[in-house]
Formats: sequence, structure tokens, C-alpha cells
Amino acid sequence: MASIRTYSIIYVALLLLGTAQFALFEVDLIEFGYWTALTGVLLFSVAKILLVAGYFQHLIEEPRSITYMMVSALFMVLLLTIAAGFSIQ
Repeated sequence: MASIRTYSIIYVALLLLGTAQFALFEVDLIEFGYWTALTGVLLFSVAKILLVAGYFQHLIEEPRSITYMMVSALFMVLLLTIAAGFSIQ
């Protein structure tokens, strides 16, 4: 089981990633294009998803077979989403 220190570090990392997502669109110190900012937000979102799934949902401590099952389930959901997007067009 993870310690309170680990949870605190992950929480601060999530807070910083969320602040960076906001800053990409709102702070005018560095001018980002829309697509650059959107790509940054998506990358930060993936990092936040991995931190939450790994530490707060304890996937880090689970056997590898459960992790592989979660990855295959994610792949199937993405595949179904893409297929649904093509069927709408």
C-alpha cells in the first residue's frame, strides 16, 4: 500500500498538471497556437490518467495480468469509439 507521502506527491503532480493545462490556453507570456496548446492539454491529460489509474486505483500494486486486461479493455473502447465515429459519417 502506498504511503501518505506518495499520495501527497501524486496529488501535487496532478495539481501542477492541471495548472499547466489551464496555463496553455490562458497565460499570454508564451504564445501557443491553438493546436499546440490542444496537443499539450491532451498529453497532460494522458499523464493525469496514468497517475490516477496507477496510484489512486492501485494498478501499480496489482499483478501484471490485471494491468494487461485493463490495457486491452482500453484498446477495445478506443476501437469501438473510432468505429462509431466512422459509422456516423
